[in-house]
Amino acid sequence: QVQLVESGGGLVQAGGSLRLSCAASGRSFNTYAMGWFRQAPGKERETAATITWSGDITYYGESVKGRFTISRDNAKNTVYLQMNSLKPEDTAVYHCAARHETSRNILLTRKDDYDYWGPGTQVTVSS
Repeated sequence: QVQLVESGGGLVQAGGSLRLSCAASGRSFNTYAMGWFRQAPGKERETAATITWSGDITYYGESVKGRFTISRDNAKNTVYLQMNSLKPEDTAVYHCAARHETSRNILLTRKDDYDYWGPGTQVTVSS
């Protein structure tokens, strides 16, 4: 089992940047596929970015492609989401998620693929 806590959210102007962090506690973080998801008020939770436990393969939702970068540091039990060129429509609660996998290059892209979730961090982008 793994516990997840997000940090790094806040208020930023359009065009600005933020870096979110997700710290994981528990065993064997380096065998968990990880993802960042976001949920705006009144909307479904959507995939922002996901990464294999090897870190070799990543996936991005269409709305963030080219602006966001997911990465992980297995030595620090942390996954990051670098968000650049932020837009007001990026405003949402951002959650990280994890799922234990037996293969280093299994890429999980859907929210229903994940077993463990953090409480989320609010990102607000002003116009």
